[in-house]
Amino acid sequence: MPLAPDDLFKTLADPTRRAIFEHLVREGEQTVRALTDRAGVSQPAVSKHLGVLKVAGLVLDRPDGRSVYYKAKPRGLAPLIDWMSLYGAFWRDRFDRLETLLKRMDQ
Repeated sequence: MPLAPDDLFKTLADPTRRAIFEHLVREGEQTVRALTDRAGVSQPAVSKHLGVLKVAGLVLDRPDGRSVYYKAKPRGLAPLIDWMSLYGAFWRDRFDRLETLLKRMDQ
């Protein structure tokens, strides 16, 4: 079940967690070891962040022997995209009304 936008915002509010997700989006599948080397935090901290991202539906894991590979699941951002689209339409309508009002006031 997808998370609500509030939960996704909370998940991505942590800068380390967001950086891990962004790195996975850009670089593709990575091991926990590779993510730890890059993150500048301990392996347990990276694992905890990955667990939160997994629960949020933003990453998938794939065990392979003693290693676990993670990859980004950008479709997990769909609730945020839907939320932003709703407010995008709202603000476009407001700006259109403001433009109409300003034109009438100018005449």
